[in-house]
Amino acid sequence: MMDQDDHKRSGSKLKGREIILGVTGGIAAYKAVELLREMVKRGANVHVVMTKNAMKFVTPLTFQTLSGHPVLYEMFRLLEGSRIGHVAMSDRAELMVIAPATANILGKIANGIADDLLTTMVMAMDVPVLFAPSMNVKMWHSPVVQHNVAKLKSYGYHFVEPAEGDLACGSMGRGRLAEIPEIVEKIEDIFTPKDLKGRRILVTAGPTLEAIDPVRYITNPSTGKMGYSVAKMARRRGAEVLLISGPTDLTLPRRDIPIIRVKTAREMYEAVMDHFEDYDVIIKTAAVADFRPKDSSRSKIKKISRNGFSLELESNPDILAELGRRKGSRILVGFAAETDQLLENAQEKLRQKNLDIIVANDVTQPGAGFGTDTNIVKIIDQSGRVRGLPLMSKDIVADIILNEILKLLKKREDQSPWPEDWD
Repeated sequence: MMDQDDHKRSGSKLKGREIILGVTGGIAAYKAVELLREMVKRGANVHVVMTKNAMKFVTPLTFQTLSGHPVLYEMFRLLEGSRIGHVAMSDRAELMVIAPATANILGKIANGIADDLLTTMVMAMDVPVLFAPSMNVKMWHSPVVQHNVAKLKSYGYHFVEPAEGDLACGSMGRGRLAEIPEIVEKIEDIFTPKDLKGRRILVTAGPTLEAIDPVRYITNPSTGKMGYSVAKMARRRGAEVLLISGPTDLTLPRRDIPIIRVKTAREMYEAVMDHFEDYDVIIKTAAVADFRPKDSSRSKIKKISRNGFSLELESNPDILAELGRRKGSRILVGFAAETDQLLENAQEKLRQKNLDIIVANDVTQPGAGFGTDTNIVKIIDQSGRVRGLPLMSKDIVADIILNEILKLLKKREDQSPWPEDWD
C-alpha cells in the first residue's frame, strides 16, 4: 500500500532501477546534468560513463556529486575486485542512456567499433540502449548519419529524435537535444509494460471558450492537466491515443500522440463525433462549458452603463450524453467536478449519461481542484462500486483509471460468445 508521499509522486517506473548514463563530447553535455538529476529524483540509481571529449564540456565531479557514484571513463579500471568495469556495469544495468549522442558515437557503435569504455560497454549490453542524438542540423540530415541511425534502429536500439530550434552553432533546424522531459518519458516508456497495446483510446481535455465578444468569453479554470496525464499514460502503456484538447498552456505530453485543438464546445462536439467510432474507449476529461452566449457580438461591447447589461445564454451540445446514446460496445468514461453531494451527483451523472465509469472529485478540497498536479478522486462504475483514492499525482490517478478500464475490457472479452466456427 502506498504511503502519503508515494501518492504525491509521479508514479515513476524508474524507482530502484539501475541505469547507466553515457555522456559524449557534444555541446549539449551540460544538459545531461539535468537528465541525471531528473532520473535520480525519480528514484533511479544512476552510474555515469563519460568519454574523454565529454570531460572537456562538463567535469566528472559534477556528475559524481549528483549521482553519488564515481564517474567511469578509464577503459581497464577494475570494479568489484577483479571484474573489468565495462563487464561489471553491463551485468548490473537495466538500461543504458546515451545523451547527448554525437554523430561520432552513433557511427562507431553502428559499425561495431569499441575503442573506449563507453562504446565497449554498449557492445556488452543485453538490456535496452537509448540514444538521444544532438548535433548540427546538416550533420543530422547527412546520409551517413541517417544510415547509421537506421542501422542502429534495425538492431533494436531506442531513439529520442532530436528537436528543432536554435542550435549552438547558430543554425536553425533539427539537431538539438530533445527536451529533458521527453527523454525521461521515453525512459519511463521503456520500463512500462504494454498492456494496452492494440487498444484505441480517445481522450478529451481542457476547457472550452465561448465568446461574448472579440475580447471576452465564458470559460472555466480547467488547465487540461488531468486529460494530458490520461493521454500520456495510455500511450506509455501501448495504446493508440487521440487527444482532443481545448485551449491550454500545456506542452503535448508526447510527440507520438496526435492532437486536435479546438476552442468552443461545438468544435469539440464535432471533433469527437467525427472520430469516436474509430476508438474502443472514450475518456472525457474535458470541462466543456454547458452554456454559450446566444448572440456573440462581432465588436467589443462598450461599457455604456454602470448598471451592467444582461447576457442571454443557450445550451451547448451535451457531448457526453450523445456519446452515451451512440457508444455501442465502446467503454465511455466521464468526469464530475463537484462542490457538494459528490457521490450523489456523480452517480446520477453516471446513470443519465449511460457511462461505464465516472471519476468524481470535489474541487473545493486542497490539491484536488483545477490547475493542480494532484487530485483526490472517487471512481464509480455501473455496478455501484466506489473506489476512493487519496491525494496523489494526476499521473498515478490516470494509471489507476486505465487499470479499471483494462479490467472492464478483459471482463467483456471473457464474456463474449464463442465464434460460430469455433471447433
